[in-house]
Amino acid sequence: MAEPVTFELGDVVQLRKAHPCGGDTWQVVRLGAEIGLRCETCERRVLLPRAELERRMRRFVQRGTDLPGAPPGAEAPG
Repeated sequence: MAEPVTFELGDVVQLRKAHPCGGDTWQVVRLGAEIGLRCETCERRVLLPRAELERRMRRFVQRGTDLPGAPPGAEAPG
């Protein structure tokens, strides 16, 4: 069995299929059993179960917490 992927707030991931708006990159904005994602193109927010996100994910575009002024582990505003 594969080891689980570690996600952090601010990670930007590329998914296998494009969103209807045409974008395929999403920023991680919430962590838990379900991962909150925000489309980098149209700002749409979705929740995906962690296992489903791991299956749909192609690669990490950017890693790390990129939330200005936010303490580690804080949820993104908005």
